[in-house]
Amino acid sequence: MSYVWGVDSATNVTEDLYQCVLNNYGKPEFWGRYLVRVEGAAEGITRKEVELLHNSGTKILPIYSNFLIAIGEREGRIMAQNAAFHAKRLGIPEGTMLFANVENFFEVDAAWIIGYVEAMRPTGYKPGFYHDPDEGNFSSAYCQAVSQNKQVAVQSVLWSAEPEPGITSRRDAPEFDPAKPTCQANVWAWQYGRDDTTCPIDTNLIDRRLHDMLW
Repeated sequence: MSYVWGVDSATNVTEDLYQCVLNNYGKPEFWGRYLVRVEGAAEGITRKEVELLHNSGTKILPIYSNFLIAIGEREGRIMAQNAAFHAKRLGIPEGTMLFANVENFFEVDAAWIIGYVEAMRPTGYKPGFYHDPDEGNFSSAYCQAVSQNKQVAVQSVLWSAEPEPGITSRRDAPEFDPAKPTCQANVWAWQYGRDDTTCPIDTNLIDRRLHDMLW
């Protein structure tokens, strides 16, 4: 199989949560976690979590979400630099993909996306975007960014939040079929199930090429 199953969570990964996923859904090959705490939205990953996940043979997919607006090239550059700063602080090696968490209610423009991609390159990390391709204006802003700067499509990876058939076990994961923008894009990740009631996680499938770029 060229696609890899895993989860993400806004809460810290404890032994109990890891066992909950293992017992109910199967072994996650990766776990999406946030680089910093954002009040009321997500807990930042701790060194203890890193140890637990790595010792369990689970890679970490780093997410940066400490922003509420995605407008303007300068803002995009600042976000990339902030994400890279926190990645370095945690000891994440260069070459790892860092996903900016763009919610569907955010204002987004092409300049911000270009700024994020361009500023990520000198940090040694790789630019990714978690987004909703159907709701909000990320897709149109992304395609505009690609038309202005072809490197956006070449260097970045998209993590799609649609469609949402719902939570499944690893064994019952759907065929990889995320919604995509209408322009060139590396849509290598798909969050196909959200807000599980058994364990506080979302379920995902990613391309093996992206799995190689995780921590």
